[in-house]
Amino acid sequence: MQQRFTVNLAKFYMCEILLGFKYLHERDIVFRDIKPENILVDMDGHIRIADFGLAKIIRENELSHSFCGSPEYLSPEMLQSGDGHDRRVDIYSLGVLLFEMLTGLPPFYDEDRH
Repeated sequence: MQQRFTVNLAKFYMCEILLGFKYLHERDIVFRDIKPENILVDMDGHIRIADFGLAKIIRENELSHSFCGSPEYLSPEMLQSGDGHDRRVDIYSLGVLLFEMLTGLPPFYDEDRH
């Protein structure tokens, strides 16, 4: 498994993931669990988004108040209990994923998960 991607490969994968999220968000589906384990690469080198277990329909002007996702990829909106979140949690998580693609570690990584 590759630890870091080149800038060009990270751009390519990020564009494919963004297109997938555009498709989902146009249908009011918020994925809410982006992480490397949920991004697959098919035999032709293209991205497949997997594991929709935490996905939820959240309409454009609505908020969800459920708390879910992987700790390293949680957005501030998700962490602020009670305030609610919308599809922007996916965009925040994509930034974390891109950082990890380029550096090999999530931006707030620490061996102590607390």
